[in-house]
Amino acid sequence: MISGTLLHTIRLGTTLIGAMFANLAFFATPAHADLRICNETTNLVSVAMGYRAERGWMSEGWWQAPPGDCRVLYQGDLERRFYYIFAADDVAGGAWDGAVFMCTRDETFTIFGVEDCLARGYERTGFFEIDTQNRTDWTLQLTENANGPAVVGPDGEDLEDPTFLVDPADVDAPQDDITTQETDTQ
Repeated sequence: MISGTLLHTIRLGTTLIGAMFANLAFFATPAHADLRICNETTNLVSVAMGYRAERGWMSEGWWQAPPGDCRVLYQGDLERRFYYIFAADDVAGGAWDGAVFMCTRDETFTIFGVEDCLARGYERTGFFEIDTQNRTDWTLQLTENANGPAVVGPDGEDLEDPTFLVDPADVDAPQDDITTQETDTQ
C-alpha cells in the first residue's frame, strides 16, 4: 500500500507534468517558412521581388537590408517554385540582376503585370530567378567577393551568376509556375 505522502507527491508530479505539456501546447507558435534575403556585404542593399500571384505577375519593393541583416520578402510557406529578385548596392552601386524583366519604380511599389513597363510610367528592371525546388522555406545570401557580387543559396552553395540562372529562351517573360512544376520523388 502507498503512503499518503507518496501518493500526494505522485499526484502533484503528474499534475505539474500535465500543466507543463498544456503550457507548451498553448504557447507553441505554428512553424512556417519564409523567403528571406540576407545582406552579407558591407553596404546597405535595396531589394525588389517578383512572382506569379493569383492576379498574374507581380513585382514589389523596396526592402532595405543593412549589412549583416536579413529581411523577409515573402512571409509564410512558399507556394511557388520560382521567385525573382533584383538587389542594388545603395552605397557603392552595382546590382544583382538578371534577364527576366519586370516593372519597378524608385518609390515603394506593388505593380501587377510585366508588360509595357515604360509606357505605364515604370522602369523596366532585370531580375534574376530563384528556383526554390518546391521547398517551403528559402534563404538567399547576397555576398561580394573579388569577382564581384555573388548569390548563395540556403544550403551555403554558391549559385551560378544570377544572369545565367534564367533559360535564354525565356528572356522577356518570367517562367510560368504551372508549366515548370517538378515533383520531388524523395
